[in-house]
Amino acid sequence: MKIRTMKLREAHKRDDEGESSVCSILWASNGDYIVTASSSDNSICIHTVGSPSNMPKFLRNHREGVTALALSPNSTCLASGSLDHSVKLYKFPGGDFETNITRFTLPIRAVAFNKSGTILAAAGDDEGIKLVNTIDGTIARVLKGHKGSVTSLAFDPKSEYLASLDSDGTVIYWELQSGSTVHVLKAIAPNNGIGFSVLNVLAWSPDGEMLAVPGLKNDVVMYDRDTAEKLFSLRGDHTQPICFLSWSPNGKYMATSGLDRQILIWDVDKKQDIDRQKFTECISCMAWKPHGNALAVIDFMGKYGVWESAVPLTMKSPTEDIPGLHSKNSNGFLLFDEEEEPSASGNLSDLNEDSHGEFEPPSRKRLRKRSNYDDDWEEDCNDELESIPKVGSRKKASYGHKDNLSGKSGSRHMIVTAGSKMQEAFQPGATPAQPGKRHFLCYNMLGSITTMEHDGYSHIEIDFHDTSSGPRVPAMTDYFGFTMASLNESGSVFANPCKGEKNMSTLMYRPFSSWANNSEWSMRLEGEEVRAIALGSAWVAAVTSLNFLRIFTEGGLQRYVLSLDGPVVTAAGYKDELAVVTHSSPSLPTDEQMLEFRVFNIAYGTQPLRGRLPLTPGSCLTWLGFSEEGHLSSFDSKGVLRVFTSQYGGSWLPLFSASKLKKPDENYWVAGLSASKLFCIVCKSPESFPQSTPKPVLTLLDLSFPLACSDLGADSLENEFMMNNMHLSLVQRSIEERAASGHDTTSLDDEAFNLETSLDRCILRLIASCCNGDKLVRATELVKLLSLEKSVRGAIKLVTALKLPSLAERFSSILEEKLLSETSGNTVLPDRKSNCNGSIQHDVASVKLFTAPEISQKSEGVVPSPTHTLPSTSLSSKQNGEEPCKDRHGNNIQCQTTTLGKATDLKTAVKLKADEVHSLGETKAMKVDQLHFSRPSNPFAKSASNQESSSLFDSLKKMKK
Repeated sequence: MKIRTMKLREAHKRDDEGESSVCSILWASNGDYIVTASSSDNSICIHTVGSPSNMPKFLRNHREGVTALALSPNSTCLASGSLDHSVKLYKFPGGDFETNITRFTLPIRAVAFNKSGTILAAAGDDEGIKLVNTIDGTIARVLKGHKGSVTSLAFDPKSEYLASLDSDGTVIYWELQSGSTVHVLKAIAPNNGIGFSVLNVLAWSPDGEMLAVPGLKNDVVMYDRDTAEKLFSLRGDHTQPICFLSWSPNGKYMATSGLDRQILIWDVDKKQDIDRQKFTECISCMAWKPHGNALAVIDFMGKYGVWESAVPLTMKSPTEDIPGLHSKNSNGFLLFDEEEEPSASGNLSDLNEDSHGEFEPPSRKRLRKRSNYDDDWEEDCNDELESIPKVGSRKKASYGHKDNLSGKSGSRHMIVTAGSKMQEAFQPGATPAQPGKRHFLCYNMLGSITTMEHDGYSHIEIDFHDTSSGPRVPAMTDYFGFTMASLNESGSVFANPCKGEKNMSTLMYRPFSSWANNSEWSMRLEGEEVRAIALGSAWVAAVTSLNFLRIFTEGGLQRYVLSLDGPVVTAAGYKDELAVVTHSSPSLPTDEQMLEFRVFNIAYGTQPLRGRLPLTPGSCLTWLGFSEEGHLSSFDSKGVLRVFTSQYGGSWLPLFSASKLKKPDENYWVAGLSASKLFCIVCKSPESFPQSTPKPVLTLLDLSFPLACSDLGADSLENEFMMNNMHLSLVQRSIEERAASGHDTTSLDDEAFNLETSLDRCILRLIASCCNGDKLVRATELVKLLSLEKSVRGAIKLVTALKLPSLAERFSSILEEKLLSETSGNTVLPDRKSNCNGSIQHDVASVKLFTAPEISQKSEGVVPSPTHTLPSTSLSSKQNGEEPCKDRHGNNIQCQTTTLGKATDLKTAVKLKADEVHSLGETKAMKVDQLHFSRPSNPFAKSASNQESSSLFDSLKKMKK
């Protein structure tokens, strides 16, 4: 076999004495970054793979050399250990320093994250391995049993064991659930004594079935995960002990480096080396590229490089057929990410911190062979299925223990199909807890609720954006450990995860004012955890781990308990309405979530809406709420905002898409929305949520449909056209609902008229763009959508000025057809009460509502609302002269009427209509506020008479007069 060599470039300078150092290298999960460190350099370097010529990013937070690195599974958190005895956390890839997660009394030699990222194991020259909760920085447990310095740590991919190796060559299997030792393998690896230029390492295979350990014969020995029996060894051309080993992502290959200054690539199944590289120095650390055929290496002198095509191209790729794990906890909360997932190791916090009894056989020790692995795996699956009725979202199915290590709401275990991932529950407006920092329990359009843990309890503060209108709420000391909250004008509600021996969750409501003393109340749920809460008009809602929806009154009366169809994802409230999102089924193999929404009217005890919640493929739900006008809205992780409307029998309209802004370095954390604006906090990537201090600044973004690029180049006009259509449809729906309930519609009539005129102006501008772009058919379609006769005449004048006589003639024909249709009594006129016959003609002239015959058909499946029509009155039967008419204030005005015979020429009628427009311009459309507008039905906006009523749109924001 030909031995190749490759050149390396310097990443870290060695010390003055030129001695070799322990160096580390990692590859980010997306393959875009490489991280390096050296025990002779106090800096950590983050290299951009695609731009090797660019200067790396340096993190200089340690006082002495960095001896260990680890990345969380989703590559959002970087951990480092150092000779200065500290373990630090950073945001990745930004590199912002987060916290000193823990300290030792002696140097650190190894750090490792568990599969979910909730636990960080750290060890070194001190006695004991610390398991640190990355959520709050607490020490979950200290594992004691090693005699020498611990040089390597590895979590079992199935989240059951932790393996550790010390400088004496001893390997210990630790059971995470109990903290006890499962197996102790003494002196199976080389003894490094007191020298730390070379560290013993070990690694689990990606499928979790084997543990690889450097052997005593310059080889690698494989041990069974459960029995710790020796399975086989890889022995080849290494002439000196192996100092590092690394599994390929699919577990088919292994890379080993030895003190003989060469790297060997092994085919594990065939137990033979397939390629090798020779170096001038010993290779200290290696890392496979997560996506591709490459191996990153760094030597003892701090020089690093990438071995491209480490596996021969004629062989199977090292990233092909990556094994899927049937672990009992397949997901987990990842630090600095916005999704919280179940802990892989269960709750270690409520057990004793120190774990002694070093070599005692564990009670749960399974001594099974690889041959009967499949049978026992089926038994484990049965255990999981039997655990479904048991409450306790933090319970590991096969173990049944109570709490999750993270201690945060939202950490849930779900039984899902292999390879799929069901979204965990979350509270809108809440951010993950961070050690030593204040974070949001709630953030909405009204204000915010923040908390920070200190000395075993938390300090909660409530602030309103408008300090002049919101009540003054004193700060609160939280002894329950609340992790979620909801806020409205009347009060606030809090909830915490299950705690204590009784596995109890607490729900507490605090009103801002009350006529009675002691109006605050709390409820305790034993064996049941609150996962989402919401507030409305005189009601409080909580959705729990038993899929119960619990409704309480403002005074604490337990009013309703409903069973939901699936696990809750989130909930939101607005006045009388409560929206709840649940899983309708397990997620698809493509990880697409299958969610369902339900809207309850608490006051009337009804469910006006229910349906599937749309999401962008590959995304998850990140926010749910109501707009200021009461419209149900959602926002997903791909940056798409959707608003529910009754159009087309009930549909979701995409009104914002972050991809259209073309700012990939920005993430948008939604706080709320109005009729035309999205209120959000802009977070710089990779941040996905804001910090509470300094106080974040709200950014207002315009709502707009994600339209295709038009051949007219008038995207803004087309968006304005669609937005106005949507708003007009909502106003018309509200007019119908108010009129049906007997309420005054004057203000909404004015708003509808303003929208009509604004929409006509927009259509006229679009017609001009069509004419300039020679899109005459489109211009003809647009003129049919004009509402006012005056607007149609304006369109005729426009195309005449543009010297398009044929189009002007067609527009004139359209106008004549509509006027002829009206004079024949075929047009449904707006409902209008009048004291004279002539007033009807003035209405037609002032606010002419055309309905194009070819697009006026009612959609199937949509029940039309009743349409008020005037009695059929022939124009020829009207009397000549003036008749007294009264406006809406009761004042007498003069109305000019014209007598038309049956054989009246159409052109004369058109002229008379124009005269009426002029006369009515002086009276400013009397009684316009009483009109019931009926917009043409078209592909962009249905007629108000063709829409289903919905309680979601009974409140529309009034426009300024």
